[in-house]
This record gives sequence, structure tokens and C-alpha cells, in this order.
Amino acid sequence: MSGDRRLDEFRLGYDECLTLLRERLEEPAPGRIQLLCGPRQVGKTTLLHDLATRFGPASIYSAADAPEASLPGTWERLWLEAQKVAESHGRAIVLLDEAHLAPNWAARLKSEWDRIRRRKQRVHIVATGSSALRLGTGSRESLAGRFERVTLTHWCARDLSKAFHLSTHAAADLIVRRGAYPGAVAYRDDPRRWLAYVRDAIVEPAVGRDILAHAAVRRPALLRQVFSVAAASPAEIMSLQKLQGQMQESGAIETLVHYLGLLDDAFLVAPLQKHAERVTRQRAAPPKLVTLSNALLAAVDPRGIPEPAAEPDRFGRWVENACLAHGRNAGQRVTYWREEPLEVDAVIDGSWGSFAVEVKTGRVHANDLKGLLEFARRNPEHRPLLVHGEHGHDLARRVGIAAMHWRDFLLDGAVGAGA
Repeated sequence: MSGDRRLDEFRLGYDECLTLLRERLEEPAPGRIQLLCGPRQVGKTTLLHDLATRFGPASIYSAADAPEASLPGTWERLWLEAQKVAESHGRAIVLLDEAHLAPNWAARLKSEWDRIRRRKQRVHIVATGSSALRLGTGSRESLAGRFERVTLTHWCARDLSKAFHLSTHAAADLIVRRGAYPGAVAYRDDPRRWLAYVRDAIVEPAVGRDILAHAAVRRPALLRQVFSVAAASPAEIMSLQKLQGQMQESGAIETLVHYLGLLDDAFLVAPLQKHAERVTRQRAAPPKLVTLSNALLAAVDPRGIPEPAAEPDRFGRWVENACLAHGRNAGQRVTYWREEPLEVDAVIDGSWGSFAVEVKTGRVHANDLKGLLEFARRNPEHRPLLVHGEHGHDLARRVGIAAMHWRDFLLDGAVGAGA
């Protein structure tokens, strides 16, 4: 299972990603190729246009999915133009959008980069791909040692608040109810248009094209079923045998594990591993299925978006899923812990620090904290944290553990819990 295979990469929000690439493109050229990947519809093309504005006439934007990209000689003309721009402006910034759609893109890009290095031309390259799977495979096969990979991740509540002038309260609510795809925000008050956007611009291209183009998926219908079941089971620990039993088509356990890994690589679903000292125990434990944007929950679940008063338990699951997804999207290592009858919703390690997290949106009783406190006793390096709704702060204070509202967690993560 894929688990934490991408956690060693830069996983950044929009503003952080833009700042990082600006800094790298100010370094002496030629530098290593910057491969910008991430989920669909999070702003990679917009970011390239922002870079083009920043570097002005020194920048060259080219989209591999544009109609003119299929014309003979387009690829060769791009690099001739880059050479001329570098000579006249002192440097050139080639912004290659949807790079993976160019025929034999990785080998051709390797050839151009090697030529640029040999001739010491002052050319920087940024390449993006909505298909993170295909971009990653090509880079590993042909561009080893020649690139740095940066992931523009799913937006968090603070990103939404800043970009769309929402209150932090409204932005956190939007994360839980409709996710954070920036292109969908305009339709948040029109459920039909919003749903059509998420299905047509995100779910169908990611599941129906990106994954199928990357891997030998022999049973596309089964892949879709795995995605649907996972998205309908937010923050649920599900054995592979149970997952297998919910499939309309039969599939081997190994196939389901492989498909969950592909969904993880496509930034759709993360099968979280169990926190355990021994790796063999991690792999033997059932995964906890976390959908990496709640927009996907809303698009798949026929019951629609839960209301906290009418469906408190289901709403609580959505909040927990959003919180765990936020940690995963921010590049933290997120696992769970369970030793019957005790359980901890999330164990987080990374730049935020080390935390054991329990998410409770309803009333919280002392018994609800037994698993959290037992895990903290056994693992004192992990700070216990209660992520709560309207209730729970006073109990956490009496018990002597950190606490924060789930809206605050969705804004700043566990670092918002303070020292």
C-alpha cells in the first residue's frame, strides 16, 4: 500500500508554491527542471501564468494540450525560441504546461535539458502535469537527477479564506461541506452546477483517464467501485476483506491494494496505515480510508451533504475526514492507532510536531479520551490533542491535554494547538 510514498516531497499551498518557484527561478540558470504536480483543478496552470507575469518577456508559456502543440516542429521551435530569449534577456523561463501530454515527453525533455547544460544556456524549465501519475513515472524513468518535484496540494481553509475573501469560519465550513477546489467555489450556492463541475472536471478525468493512462488497469469498472466505496466511507477503518465484499465485481485482495495505491497517487484517497512499531504489523492491519478532498465525498454520496443537527454522526465523520486529509495534504505522516477497545483517530508526525489526535464534534465524555490518553502514556513523544466541536474544551483542560476547535485545525493544523 502506498502509505507515505510522497511525504519526502515539497507539498505546498498555492502561495507557498509560487514563492518557492520564484526563488528557484531567480537562481543561476540552468538549474534542475522543476516538476510541478498535484491534484486536478488546484491551480497549476494559474500558477504558471503568475510566473509568466513575474518574469515578463523572459518567460515562454507552452501548453502541450493546446491545438498548435500537435503541429509539426512545435517542440523544436519552443527550444529555439528559448535560446533566443535567453540571448536577448539574459535568461529564459520555459513554462511547459501539461507536459506529460507531449509524445515521449520525458525522453525529449531530458535531451533538451542535457543540451542546455552542455551549452551553458541560461534557461530554466518548469513543467506541470494534471496527471501526477504519468508525470511521476516519466520523471523517474528518464529524468533521474535532473529534476526537483514540487506538489501543489489540495487547498486548506486559510488558502480559501485569503483567495476568496471568506471569513475563516466560512472557509472551514466550506472545506467540510464542499471541499476546496478553487474552480468550484463560484458554484457553491448552486448545487447542480457545483456537482457537475466536480464530477466532470475532477472525478471523471482523474479516475477515468489519468489512472488508466498510467497503469495497466485491467478492470476499470472495479477501480471505479473501489473509489466509490472509499469515498462513501470517510475516515473508516475497513478491512480489505470487507472492501472486497462491497464490490459488485469480484477482485483479488492484491488487486484492491494496487488500486488503492493508484488512487493515493492520483491525490484522491489515502489508505492510512496503522501506527505500529513493526512494519509487518502496519501492513497486516486494515487501512483507514481518507478521501483527500471532501468535495469527492459530496460528489459520490447519494445522501448529499450532512447537516450537523440532523445527522450528527455522519457530519462528524466528514469533519474527521477533512481534518485527517488536511494533515496528509500538508505533507505530515498520518496514521491511526487501535487496540480494541481503544482507538486514536490520527497519529501525526512531521513539521507540525508529533501528536495523537482525537476528533469529536459532539459532546465529549471522559471515556471518549481513554484511547488518546493510553496512547500518550505509551508514546510520550506524541502530544495528545482533542479536536472538538462546540463542546470538549473544558473537559480537555480538566484532563490536562491540548484542545482546539475543528475549524481552527482546518486553518492551521496541529501547530495551532500552541506550545
